[in-house]
Amino acid sequence: MTKKFLGQLFRGAALVGGLAAAALIVLYSAFYGKALDKEVVVYITPQSEYSAIIEQLRPSLRSNLHRTAFDFYAKRLNLEGRFRTGRYLFHEGESVIRAVRKLVLGEQSPVKLVVGEARTLPQLAGKLAKQIEADSATLLSAMRNKQLRKELGFVKDSTIAMFIPNTYEVWWDITPERLLHRIKREYDHFWNEERTAKLKRCRLSKYEVMTLASIVYEEVKIPSEMRMIAGVYINRLRGGIAIGACPTIKYAMGDFTLQRILHKHLKYRSPFNTYINRGLPPAPICVPSVAAIDAVLDYAEHKYLYFCARPELDGRHNFARTLKEHNVNAQKYAKAIDKLRIKN
Repeated sequence: MTKKFLGQLFRGAALVGGLAAAALIVLYSAFYGKALDKEVVVYITPQSEYSAIIEQLRPSLRSNLHRTAFDFYAKRLNLEGRFRTGRYLFHEGESVIRAVRKLVLGEQSPVKLVVGEARTLPQLAGKLAKQIEADSATLLSAMRNKQLRKELGFVKDSTIAMFIPNTYEVWWDITPERLLHRIKREYDHFWNEERTAKLKRCRLSKYEVMTLASIVYEEVKIPSEMRMIAGVYINRLRGGIAIGACPTIKYAMGDFTLQRILHKHLKYRSPFNTYINRGLPPAPICVPSVAAIDAVLDYAEHKYLYFCARPELDGRHNFARTLKEHNVNAQKYAKAIDKLRIKN
C-alpha cells in the first residue's frame, strides 16, 4: 500500500467524517434549533381535525426542513392520537421538539378573561364567550341552571351578582360549570373580612349591596359622587321611600337607549321599576364596578333624599333634602335638555 493511497484514504475518511458531522448538525438544528419564526396561537376544540391543527402551526415553521422534522417527530410521538383541547401559545424561536411535546402533554397557555361591563346575563355570556371556547348559549344555560345556582348559593336569575369586574387567568377550554365555580371563589375572596364587616353599617346583605351598587354604577358618571348617591339611596331605603332610580326603568323596559325618562315610563309594570315598587329590585341591573360596590359599603352619611343631574350637563348632580328643593333642580335640568331637543 503506497503512501499516496494511504493519503487518499485518510482524506476520504476525513471528508466522510466531515459530512457526517455536518449532517448531524443539520439534524440537531432541525429538531432542537429555532424552528418558529414568529409567535403563534393554536386553538384545539373537541371537533378539531388533526390536519387543521397542524395547518395552524405549519406556516410559522422556518423551513421545509423544520416542517419535515415536525412531521417526523409528531408521528413518532403519535401526536395525531394524543393531542388535547386548549389554547397553545408557541413562542418565536421555539424548537420542533418543544412544540410537539407541548401539544402531546397538553401544556396549554391560559387566557386573561376580562369580566367587565354588562347589563344582562345574555350580554355577559356573550362577552365571556368571545374570550373562551364555550359559546354564549352554553354559558347562559349554565348561569340559569337551578341546580348549579343552588350549589353556588345564588337565587333565581341572580348569578350576575356573583361577577366582580377584574381580569382572571383561566384555561381557554374551561367548562361553563368550572368557570362559574371559579367566579364564585373570586367572589368569596373579594368579600374579605374588611368588606364583610361593613355590611353591618349599611344594613344590607352582600346580594343587596351588589344590587344597589349596580344602580349606583348606572346612575353616576363621576366616581367621586358615588358615595353621595349611595347615601341618598340608603336614606330612602331606611325611610321606606321608593328609591326611584331611572336606570331601573331602562332595565325594566329593556331599552338602554332612553336619554330621557318620561312620566309614562314611570308607570311601566315590572318588579324592576323602583318608582312603583319600594325597596331594591330583585336582582342587579348590571355588573357593578368595584368602586361602586365600595361606595355602597362606604356610603356618605348625610340627610339628602333627592338628587338630579345639573343643568350644566357635566355629569354631576345637585342634591336636595326636600321634594320642593328637588323640583326646582329638576325644572332646571328639564329646561337644559329641552334646549338640546332631547325627547326620549
